[in-house]
Amino acid sequence: MEMIRENIRNIAIIAHVDHGKTTLVNQMLKQGGAFRENQEVVDRVMDSNDIEKERGITILAKNTSVYYKDVKINVVDTPGHADFGGEVERVLKMVDGVLLLIDSFEGPMPQTRFVLERALALGLPVITVVNKVDRPDARCEEVVSEAFDLMIDLDADESQLDTPIVYASARTGTATLDLANPGTDLRPLFDTILKYIPAPKGDPDGAAQMLISTIDYNEFVGRIGVGRITRGSLKLNTMATRCNYEKPELRENFRLSSLFAFEGLKRVPVEEASVGEIVAVTGIEDIMIGDTICAPSTVEPLPFVKITEPTVVMTFSVNDSPFAGREGTFVTSRHLRARLMRELQTDVSLRVEETDSADAFRVSGRGELHLSVLIENMRRQGYEFQVSKPEVLFHYDENGNKLEPVEKMVCDVPSEYAGAVIEKIGRRRGIMENMTGTDRVRLEFSVPSRGLFGYRSEFMTDTRGEGVMSAVFDHYEPFKGDIPHRSVGALVSTETGTAVMYGLFYAQDRGTLFYGPNTEVYTGMIVGQNLRQGDIDVNVCRQKHLTSIRNSAGAETAMKLTSMRTLSLEECLEFIDDDELLEVTPKNLRMRKRVLETELRKKLAARIRKGEQ
Repeated sequence: MEMIRENIRNIAIIAHVDHGKTTLVNQMLKQGGAFRENQEVVDRVMDSNDIEKERGITILAKNTSVYYKDVKINVVDTPGHADFGGEVERVLKMVDGVLLLIDSFEGPMPQTRFVLERALALGLPVITVVNKVDRPDARCEEVVSEAFDLMIDLDADESQLDTPIVYASARTGTATLDLANPGTDLRPLFDTILKYIPAPKGDPDGAAQMLISTIDYNEFVGRIGVGRITRGSLKLNTMATRCNYEKPELRENFRLSSLFAFEGLKRVPVEEASVGEIVAVTGIEDIMIGDTICAPSTVEPLPFVKITEPTVVMTFSVNDSPFAGREGTFVTSRHLRARLMRELQTDVSLRVEETDSADAFRVSGRGELHLSVLIENMRRQGYEFQVSKPEVLFHYDENGNKLEPVEKMVCDVPSEYAGAVIEKIGRRRGIMENMTGTDRVRLEFSVPSRGLFGYRSEFMTDTRGEGVMSAVFDHYEPFKGDIPHRSVGALVSTETGTAVMYGLFYAQDRGTLFYGPNTEVYTGMIVGQNLRQGDIDVNVCRQKHLTSIRNSAGAETAMKLTSMRTLSLEECLEFIDDDELLEVTPKNLRMRKRVLETELRKKLAARIRKGEQ
């Protein structure tokens, strides 16, 4: 018999990047008693890994819980980036409602749309939380109507459209239902959750059933399955069966060796957990997302949200540059393979394939950001390897026509720069779908994913750093033809040695340098950007010839580097071309030519030109 668990609520927080999701969870934890009165709380406590903290983004879904009026509110903080959409789709299966968090100035953004669409399709009720209401440029009424329009656009039903609006400032930890009466704490938000988010239902006396929605990994216990109990209860040290809706042949019995509930930020061991609760289990070595854990007497797998396919692929290979093995701890193909396979344990949106070479692997992900976060994680863990230019994954329809991924891009720019953005996106085969605003203009485009490779840095230059852009995978369309990639060439080192001021000073006339004096370089390494098309060979190790004529004092010291720029990981991935690689080590990022020897490269280029003629 079904029963309603009134003492539990399961909610997910969905929002665009940087709209204050993780900060709000922090305040909910503080006010929900998860921290002692005198405990020092780290800001954005849920972003556990360094990259999340530095970039201010949430990559992996996190589970936590707060108590309010004797009700346990399980909160799942979901990623806002569509590149981590694999996480979003699964998390929503665990909850009974969502908090839609929207910035009071920016309003709904593409990623908000992406996650909200998934939530509405699952029939989840929505509470709209307008955050940062204390911003001087807040436009709360307009943002509320934009959110309403978005929900209509996404085919929300009447009950979902009748959403309560809560106005909050996550930074100060206050919320109110009426802008005219500022709040003093988050009680209005907690009360709205208890009132509008339904309590979980289920049969507590039925045979146990639980769908694994996320996977965690711990070196001591291995894989940890996290999910919500949909029927019955799980008891510690009892037998259970693992099955999977997509794999009818899978039937594996195991002993439930540990069972954890979420209390605040901790996982707390429990003897038993009942229907509606979100718990973590261990005991199965290769537990997978989408598996169902059942009582052995009633094996009934639950259907599962299909994970969106990857759209971008890169080749990860062993570093074979002249500086290979100098800076990394893990440098062999065995190390690289083991690390990529380990990533597959927790990231279901990733694909890793072997290639003809034992030293290279094709790695596919949900976008450039998805793969760049993996690269950054690996280099911090001591790995040294090379990656190729990101490429999109094409599909083919039944008639053999090539289809390519198309993204919905939205940007906010000062009106005087809108023309430059429209022109650039037009060149990259993008189509403008909407344009609103006067002083600051919001532009909406449909652009092939290929067209956005390398565009972000151009966009920041074109808008003098004042533009905000984001893009999300939308659908596949017929191939749109060639898109010009890089309009500039590279400055390539002709020598191996240490870059000196004399050589760099004379090389900078040709373009922008990426490295300063005392940097070690090798033949074939890219040391700068040519201002025009085509590559130029430069010798940045060139010393001044010693002569018997004495120069005026200070002539050497008067040399200055006027155009130098250090590239980030994303900028390096945007810059490299088909015939180039990015060498990634814990200490350095070096772009290089695939063929390092200058003469050999020239011969190959001449042969290719002949073939084209």
